[in-house]
Amino acid sequence: MPEMNPLSRRAFLLGASALTLGTARAATEPPSPGSLAPMPDRNASLLELTATQAIRQLAHGDITAERYAQALLARCAARRDLNAFITLEPERVLEAARAADRHRASGATLGPMHGLPIPVKDSVNTRDYPTTGGTPALREFRPKDDAPIVAALRGAGAIVLGKTNLHELSYGWTSNNLAFGAVHNPYDVARIPGGSSGGTAAAVAARMAPLGVAEDTEGSIRVPAALCGIAGFRPTTGRYPTHGAVPISPLFDQVGPHARSVADLALFDQVAAADPRPIGPRSLRGVRLAVARDYFFTGLDTEVERLCDAAIEKLRAAGAEIVNAPLPDLESLIDLITDQVQNHDVRVDLPKYLAEYHAGVTFDEVVARASSDIRATFGRYVLAGAPEAVSDEVYRAAVDVHLPRLRKLYQDYFARTGASAIVFPATMIAAPHIGEERTVQIRGEAVAFDLAISRNIAPGSTAGLPGLVLPAGLAAGGLPVAIELDGPAGSDRELLALGLAVEAALGPFPAPRAR
Repeated sequence: MPEMNPLSRRAFLLGASALTLGTARAATEPPSPGSLAPMPDRNASLLELTATQAIRQLAHGDITAERYAQALLARCAARRDLNAFITLEPERVLEAARAADRHRASGATLGPMHGLPIPVKDSVNTRDYPTTGGTPALREFRPKDDAPIVAALRGAGAIVLGKTNLHELSYGWTSNNLAFGAVHNPYDVARIPGGSSGGTAAAVAARMAPLGVAEDTEGSIRVPAALCGIAGFRPTTGRYPTHGAVPISPLFDQVGPHARSVADLALFDQVAAADPRPIGPRSLRGVRLAVARDYFFTGLDTEVERLCDAAIEKLRAAGAEIVNAPLPDLESLIDLITDQVQNHDVRVDLPKYLAEYHAGVTFDEVVARASSDIRATFGRYVLAGAPEAVSDEVYRAAVDVHLPRLRKLYQDYFARTGASAIVFPATMIAAPHIGEERTVQIRGEAVAFDLAISRNIAPGSTAGLPGLVLPAGLAAGGLPVAIELDGPAGSDRELLALGLAVEAALGPFPAPRAR
């Protein structure tokens, strides 16, 4: 794991980005969301609607899709300081909203996401917006077709609100993008929102939209959800279609949602998994939740530890049975799998994506034109002949030997404990400052950034498990802290049902301070 290598690929990447951030910020202003002026305060109630609440009002005619889109676009304009979007075209959104209103007025059947504007991470193909992957060589790339996940959402009546900013090529956890500018955390604009899906998380947390499309290879849904105080769901690998998204590894890549409520995550799941059966809450009484303190709870920031322990006690008080059981060998297996697979597969699968979707540039051109941090990382860990490139022998051992062992470890753990999910702190720290990206301070000690951010989220996605992140509380400094629940592979609907009950037990979470 990263803690055994202080110059792992992400520590190296993030250190390089910190050195060049000042120059990049001066060169890249946040993209304008258009000339739409902020709307009056009467829109505040619309902005607080969850997706399911908004859809209900849209379907009943209590509000029009155009009116709702105007309110969200005004919020996007008011919070453009967050730099959450790479591409946002208000008139295109309003045209789609008017079309949704005409569709309803005609008496036609409405989809389950009728009239809902949804921001989409700019690594997911859209037919009517560029898909940049957050990298300079793809600034003008316009795919011919929507990715299947976007097509499914549009087919359900949703509207693409715009394309959100991200860590370049999804290769990092800060969303400190040197080409398109850093994304800022709505709870403190001096801090990172997490990555790589930082723009979607910032937009949802800041009330620009109630539901958004993110993507997770090794935490890129869950880290931003945790640091921005929202809910995030990474389904079992393969549950939703990931074709048509800028890839890292087909073994780990998975699109999924950001939202402010588990009910909205469940709605997304119904559409994305083409399973319209409703998901209702289950009682926590008698539910077994496993806690592996030997791995997930060591070395935590004091506020993270306090809030996550308090969250677990709330779940216990609601009737859950907390089972303390170690997860032996987890650290060593992650060391042998996670980075090796990603650094190998990206040099194979990114060229395939560029060719399949006729991006007009080669893999070598993408790397050559990438920002300095990405070029440095690829030059050290990814490119053929790189000093720390993954050999075929190491890769085959990771995929054929160690990954099956990791999956079996989790299968045995769930069977042994009888747990419906493992619960743990999503990250070891709350959101660091932008630029504080090589090391962070935890209990007075310098800790590698990538260890503090990725240690807890890497095992679940490496094993392909469904993972649900929920806010646990605000730290003393006003920053969100989150717990994660990982369930057995394939238990997505059960995990979301559990999440509804966990969310109720934890109670409401405060929004970022109004601006």
